[in-house]
Amino acid sequence: MTLRASDGRLPPRLGLRANAGQFALLVLINAFVGAMIGQERVLLPLLAEREFGLASSTAVLSFIASFGLVKALSNLVAGHWSERYGRRRLLLAGWLAGLPVPLLLIFAPSWGWVLVANVLLGLNQGLCWSTTVIMKIDLVGPERRGFAMGLNEFAGYGALSLAALGTGYLAASSGALRPGPFYPGVAIALLGTVLTLLFVRDTAAHVAHEARTLNDTAPRPSLREVFARTSWTDRSLFGASQAGLVNNLNDGVVWGLVPLTLSAAGYTLREVALVAALYPAVWGVLQVATGALSDRWGRKPLIVAGMLVQAVAIALFTSAGGVLAVPLAAAALLGTGTALVYPTLIAAVSDRAAPSWRASAVGVYRLWRDGGYVAGALLAGALADLAGLTTALAAVALLTALSGVVAAATLRDARFASASARRLAGVVLP
Repeated sequence: MTLRASDGRLPPRLGLRANAGQFALLVLINAFVGAMIGQERVLLPLLAEREFGLASSTAVLSFIASFGLVKALSNLVAGHWSERYGRRRLLLAGWLAGLPVPLLLIFAPSWGWVLVANVLLGLNQGLCWSTTVIMKIDLVGPERRGFAMGLNEFAGYGALSLAALGTGYLAASSGALRPGPFYPGVAIALLGTVLTLLFVRDTAAHVAHEARTLNDTAPRPSLREVFARTSWTDRSLFGASQAGLVNNLNDGVVWGLVPLTLSAAGYTLREVALVAALYPAVWGVLQVATGALSDRWGRKPLIVAGMLVQAVAIALFTSAGGVLAVPLAAAALLGTGTALVYPTLIAAVSDRAAPSWRASAVGVYRLWRDGGYVAGALLAGALADLAGLTTALAAVALLTALSGVVAAATLRDARFASASARRLAGVVLP
């Protein structure tokens, strides 16, 4: 007998196949979200030096710090507010924040305008990316959560890679860093807004159905309680949060310092664009496989291995000396390590949170993860100014390896996401 809701309607079905249309739409929208940040990936560090005359690495990386701070706080807001006001409203608000970004980059008369653009971009990324992640988790249920996150991150970072490569080649072909390379961003922002407004449906009914299925009747904890649980009182959630923070710390460092390092070593703009695009391309493509593997093998082995592989890759960037194969190999290796970690960490957090407070837990985790951009920009900028670019990269490689060791010591893996989900019902796993 099929249970009906109190209004007599059939409850929504959980699963990838049952929600294929909405899931595919959200994958497409997240590709547009990724392309919004991809338009900056190659050009902004070079723009800071060549057009605005910023000589200090700390000043150059200020755009990453402003972006990361706003994105981190937006993640927290998105997780909590989506439980109160609905996922779709937050997604639309994120796109409205992103609409002015490419125009500000095109017309910016000073570096301050670029920082404002990155504040809005951080808001766009935090609200949109967090919300599409949460909505996909809502739709698929616990059985294929890792695979769903792999598809989500594949779309976002695959599009980021293509946008980075495209803007780099547009700049090289035109001989100018702007305005031409940023024109596609205007169309991307408009498309994301229109698709969300016309076709995206909220997933509140799916959340309620899953909560009933899991007998999740415990009162929803406050944001303060979820923050403490995700940040330090639950060992596994702490292990995931610190790994996420260090992952994005090293991503921010690679984003800001690698183009400068390669340019100083004599690589051309096209070669720098190729390296900058290869890293997220490998990361994006492999996440479909790594997310699915984490459903089968467990989260912990992939997270620990991924952090250690990232450390090796970042160290390899310090050896780049004019031979293009070296930074290309480092980029491919870094993409592989990040693919092992990125969707798996989100799935691991989702495994240990009940449906009623899962969005808040994901928001807190993403607050710590994207706080890594701020930490990375400040740390790498200061180290680069004091000791040079290669020393800053080497220090971040060591920090990434240490994070992998901490993850190995703290994560407690629920081998199958579905098994852990059935045990949750509002309490922390032992």
